[in-house]
Amino acid sequence: MEKKVTVLILCAMLFALCHPVEAQQPKKVPRIGYLTAASASAMVPRANAFRQGLRELGYVEGKNIVIEYQYADGKLDRLPALAAELVRLNVDIIVSGGPAATRPAREATSTIPIIMAQDGDPVGNGFVASLAQPGGNITGLSTVAPEMSGKRLELLKEIIPKLSRVAVFGNSSDPGNARVLKETELAAAAFGLKVQYLEVVSLADIETAFRLASKGRADAVLLLPNPILTPHRALVADLAVKSRLPVIYDTQYVEAGGLMTYGVNLPDLDRRAATYVDKILKGAKPAELPVEQPKKFEFIINLKAAKQIGLTIPPNVLARADKVIK
Repeated sequence: MEKKVTVLILCAMLFALCHPVEAQQPKKVPRIGYLTAASASAMVPRANAFRQGLRELGYVEGKNIVIEYQYADGKLDRLPALAAELVRLNVDIIVSGGPAATRPAREATSTIPIIMAQDGDPVGNGFVASLAQPGGNITGLSTVAPEMSGKRLELLKEIIPKLSRVAVFGNSSDPGNARVLKETELAAAAFGLKVQYLEVVSLADIETAFRLASKGRADAVLLLPNPILTPHRALVADLAVKSRLPVIYDTQYVEAGGLMTYGVNLPDLDRRAATYVDKILKGAKPAELPVEQPKKFEFIINLKAAKQIGLTIPPNVLARADKVIK
């Protein structure tokens, strides 16, 4: 009887010793892949906003979450390999910086959740079945805002009263370009403006585009979203000054010397992408998380750039700017 009691006591002691060890087993640290067509330097504001969004939800990079960054530096042909690398690293979630990154991510995996930090036409691009019910392993945020083209042309018309011809720089290989171009053409027709569409599918095309815009007597340029040009914003802004053409951009270029930007606040979308990360890590399925649309827009004017091309910005336009760079 004493032997049985002794055995039971030893078993109880061993159980008590083992139980705390099990409780102390470290939890798996989530690993997030961050895939973008742009360069690291171009993505600083957006990457910082994403990390801020994670911190607001209790995630601290390097402590309770790991982020694997993959930048294509404007070379879209690198994206498939970078997406495959994230799959090889067995990340829990992939956050894509834009449609150019979402497509190779989708081709690389049909099981790892993919969060679009921004996309101009997620349904048209075939990434989701609908905004309300994505239906697959992809969800996130959309930049769909049909009124944007009209707003940009309206601003150009306000600073250039005699505006009659607008050169539109686009990239037909970029997902969503056709939709934005159609919206721009409809808005231009409403304003009685003639549109000159010029393809910019490589960095080498941008100088030619400005030359053709000047030759075509364009009064201004509207630059559509183009991941090829994003890493080279300063060059684009410099060519605009040399061509003495007012250019309105969708985002980011003003800080690099561009004249004017009006569009969706992309860092805000990256910050909101963190909420999707949190929900999915807590068990939510991408197929059931609706794609959200933009809530925050920004209008920025660079007066230095305006002075360089001899352009005066009307006071009423300046008063509406969220930020004025002097």
